[in-house]
Amino acid sequence: MAHVSAAERRPQLIKAAIALMTREGVTAGSTRAIAAELGVAQATVHYTFGTKEDLYRAVMEQLTGDLIAQVERAAPRDAGFEETIAAMAGALWRSVEEEASGYQLLTELTMLALRTPGLFEARTDHYRQVNEVTERIFTETASRSGYVLAQPAGLVARFFLSGIDGLTMQRLYAPEKPTDDTGLRALIAATLALAGGRLELADVPNAAGG
Repeated sequence: MAHVSAAERRPQLIKAAIALMTREGVTAGSTRAIAAELGVAQATVHYTFGTKEDLYRAVMEQLTGDLIAQVERAAPRDAGFEETIAAMAGALWRSVEEEASGYQLLTELTMLALRTPGLFEARTDHYRQVNEVTERIFTETASRSGYVLAQPAGLVARFFLSGIDGLTMQRLYAPEKPTDDTGLRALIAATLALAGGRLELADVPNAAGG
């Protein structure tokens, strides 16, 4: 069998790990099972990544990169701010509907990272990167279209993404409930109200920084 370098093997193992864990869950993603998925020796996984946590970190980085690419593709290049918010929300929700297993895998990995020291940084990087790209899109769209943001773009981006995360969790973990677009339309309206200064921020007793 021809020798395959670690650089060539790396994306193959990441793809195999994603396929296996998407199909059978994160707990099934042992190095032995991932090696079998690709048809290589278990030692190949350890040689390429070092530890299982290193492989899981690479999987999270790949899934995060895919999500960021979806966010960037969803943003129209010449639309106004309000149209951009609606288009991004709609595109992200369609992705959840069509690629639910991939979203569920990323969610499971981020939860695993909370109790796995070797993965915590990957979880932090995931949220930082997604927030940053969404903030950048909102900032650039507002500037291009002349839309005056009443709140910082970073706050609006985090609010928007938190709503998408919440709707996604409900969709993934309560699939038996009928779905409609009411929650999504409410999120779009609330995001625009926050961005446009029509949503007054409430005081929260005993909240940090309050």
